[in-house]
Amino acid sequence: MQHEPLMLERTFNAPIDRVWKAITDNKQMKHWYFDLDDFKAEPGFEFTFSGGSKEQTYIHHCKVTEVITGKKLTYSWRYEGYPGESFVTMELFPEGDKTRLKLTHAGLETFPAGKDFARESFQKGWTQIIGTQLKEFVEKPVQQD
Repeated sequence: MQHEPLMLERTFNAPIDRVWKAITDNKQMKHWYFDLDDFKAEPGFEFTFSGGSKEQTYIHHCKVTEVITGKKLTYSWRYEGYPGESFVTMELFPEGDKTRLKLTHAGLETFPAGKDFARESFQKGWTQIIGTQLKEFVEKPVQQD
């Protein structure tokens, strides 16, 4: 069984402060991520949201575990009523006037077997969320939130 973390990197045509704000400001997150009641980039902050496949919706329970402002955000990721716990890390790297985001989702092997918890499902989901939704959000003209 493969225990390698899922990793995904994308470079955005946006400055690092714009990307950091997009991944840590709840008002901005609602435009590209999940609709969270609240979010704070502070260790210990807990948040929940609903998401899943067409067949099944899951309640996600997450807790911020590490924050290095402008550089790194890590939070736990688990599902209500299911065993397993994983960790999502987003790291930002300046590349001139662009920003490279490296997403690492570790611990996927702790979840039960099944289509919704398969590595391929996470790969597809994060590719859509980071590669399309976040990219479109941070690269569009800046709006006042």
